[in-house]
Amino acid sequence: MRAIGSEIGKDPKTGKRRFLLNSSWLFTVLLFLQGALVVTGGAVRLTGSGLGCPTWPECTKGSIKPVAHQAQGQLHAWIEFGNRLIAWLIFLVAIAALVYVQRRLKDRENFKTIRLLAISQLAGFLAQVILGGITVLTKLNPLAVSAHFALSIPLIAAALSLRSKVKARPNIFISSTTQLVSRIVLGLTVLVVLVGTIVTGSGPHAGDIQAKRYNIAPRDISYIHADLVIALIALTLGLWLVIRAAESPEVRENYGGKVLVFLLISLAQGAVGYIQYFTGLPELIVGVHLLGATLVWVSCWNFYSIGSTTSISKGKQ
Repeated sequence: MRAIGSEIGKDPKTGKRRFLLNSSWLFTVLLFLQGALVVTGGAVRLTGSGLGCPTWPECTKGSIKPVAHQAQGQLHAWIEFGNRLIAWLIFLVAIAALVYVQRRLKDRENFKTIRLLAISQLAGFLAQVILGGITVLTKLNPLAVSAHFALSIPLIAAALSLRSKVKARPNIFISSTTQLVSRIVLGLTVLVVLVGTIVTGSGPHAGDIQAKRYNIAPRDISYIHADLVIALIALTLGLWLVIRAAESPEVRENYGGKVLVFLLISLAQGAVGYIQYFTGLPELIVGVHLLGATLVWVSCWNFYSIGSTTSISKGKQ
């Protein structure tokens, strides 16, 4: 099967040579934007700009964008508006991705799967817009804010899977033991990320000075979060050792290499978490931690999604 990429051929109608540009950038941009939505959303909270645009779907009454002399201040308004713009960029790129899939990949054996992943990006945009509106209209209720972030978890995973399948990357055959431990690592990663949103929702960075917080002691939930991170790192190390001991050299290099990347990112993320806790949660370090959470999830799904206990041909990816 010919991979999607730069290729030169002849136009069947004119007989002239033609050049098809590499299309993978479109799906890379989509994945980047899904991650950027999380990071810019964190910037909104860390700068106290959660209500920089106090209305929805408008930014301020009578205007879709910030206006001069807005009561919330130009900086806060544009930070919040910038986050909203990221969502609309996702919408435009997702439409382009769906059109590309529909027009260029119809002959793929897994066309329906690829199309469903592309559609999920549009559906996710609509859900994020609705959750964003609820978040603003409820004055940054922590449940709405957490749901807004949690929705990004499956959307980032779907964007990464979409990119991989468009590029026709083959699955890696792994043992049932490796797959079982990988599933546990995946589930624990999701739990770590979700508990992290509760930690944030109980801490000082609410997005607005008057925003409600979870009625949970920040110290207690932070300790629970730290324990889960330690368990995740230990289990991931165990997974890597299982791969080293029981899998073929190819699996050790490809699947094991991706697990090792995840382990290293998780270790770095854990270190940043401890630094931010013991330095009083400075905004810059908290922002780095939020970026790290996104990278942790991407790197986890990057190895989990390519593992299979059944041999699947490349054309069926």
